[in-house]
Amino acid sequence: MQKRKLGKSNLEVSAIGYGCMGLSFGLGPAADKQQGISMIRAAHEHGVTFFDTAEVYGPLTNEELVGEAIAPFRNQIVLASKFGFDLENFPNLNSRPEHIKKVVEGSLKRLRTDHIDIYYQHRVDPNVPIEEVAGACKELVQAGKIRYYGLSEASAKTIRRAHAVHPVAAVQSEYSFWTRDPEGKILAACEELGIGFVPWSPLGQGFLSGTVDPQMQFDANTDLRASFPRFTSEARKANMAVVEVLRRVGEQKKASPAQINLAWLLAQKPWIVPIPGTRQLAHLEENVAAAEIELTPADLRELADAYSTIKVDGNRLSAEHMLLIDHTV
Repeated sequence: MQKRKLGKSNLEVSAIGYGCMGLSFGLGPAADKQQGISMIRAAHEHGVTFFDTAEVYGPLTNEELVGEAIAPFRNQIVLASKFGFDLENFPNLNSRPEHIKKVVEGSLKRLRTDHIDIYYQHRVDPNVPIEEVAGACKELVQAGKIRYYGLSEASAKTIRRAHAVHPVAAVQSEYSFWTRDPEGKILAACEELGIGFVPWSPLGQGFLSGTVDPQMQFDANTDLRASFPRFTSEARKANMAVVEVLRRVGEQKKASPAQINLAWLLAQKPWIVPIPGTRQLAHLEENVAAAEIELTPADLRELADAYSTIKVDGNRLSAEHMLLIDHTV
């Protein structure tokens, strides 16, 4: 597995990470515990050294699963988790410094570790100045409870304000061939400040793998996609055009749509590290192998030209979820 550094932090991770959320939450019923442990350990055996979880996934149960799974190789990997939701008043946010210092203790316990390598603010809290959040994370770094801190779905202005208090190691936002929101100001700020970028949902909640068709049903009780405008049956039908572009280039490279999408992300910047998740070993192996695919300038032009003719149908998240995205300018 190739390695990458997350910006100037010099935090070295595998070029492809592993997002653990879907094992417990958000994309259907939780996986069997042993299946989840097996998948995380299989990822490590395949060279993955970057694992991502959060307090809110489950809630709490994903951190517990990850903690048990990584115990045999904890010090060989980079472990990321997140804070920022008020679980007692969900989906309210709470990034007050005293809350951050309280919840990190629970995460450490569930993860069975004495430190978290990257601790992200899961969503920017408009009621708490970002300088206070960065200051609290700086204190956690000084206490040895976290090594680095990051931001998720933050605007360029917020990133700059936070970084001025204590260096931000990584920014995590949704980014993929069909979700381009970070392009422009956010990626430019990361490049200027030497911050790594971690695309979450790099396979578009599975859609860009070509395995989600217009007929598929999503359980509103367990699957977030049931509320996402981009995942209505009509939108999926229209958006198959995106998958066809990836498939066409993939046929030329003897690669799957998922692999072309991940290779495209890796080709954008050397400090970008996607974190696809999966419950299936075959898909894990497929994702990991994407790091070996090299897209030529001609391939990238073909992808760009084809994408420019497509209008993606539907917003990437529900209206409720979009309200939590930081659009500070």
